[in-house]
Amino acid sequence: METTFKIIETKKEYEMALKKFQGIFHAKKKSPEAQEAKLLALLIEDYESKNFRIPEPDPIEAIKFMMEQSSLSQTNLAEMLGNKGNVSKVLNRKRKLSLEMIRNLSYSLHIPADILIRDYNLVS
Repeated sequence: METTFKIIETKKEYEMALKKFQGIFHAKKKSPEAQEAKLLALLIEDYESKNFRIPEPDPIEAIKFMMEQSSLSQTNLAEMLGNKGNVSKVLNRKRKLSLEMIRNLSYSLHIPADILIRDYNLVS
């Protein structure tokens, strides 16, 4: 039985595609079901990218998240940013990241620079 594929345009079509995908997700490699799963995954991804926007990460929250994931302390971060005072000011949103800080954080914490250069509000 041959399945016809089309672009997913409605929530109902999306839900049907998800249900179908879940049923064939573990199909044997190179089987017709595995090929169908690959196509459905692409169609589902396309629908999700158009309909479910993920908010852009905040630079400071991204730094905190990567610190947590890497089990880093503010002392560790101070080695990247120059001193503990800078770390405290940046993490408490009292100081903006400098270009040099962005470069160091991007390299050391593997945070894309385009996330770190985003604007964020300082607190007074």
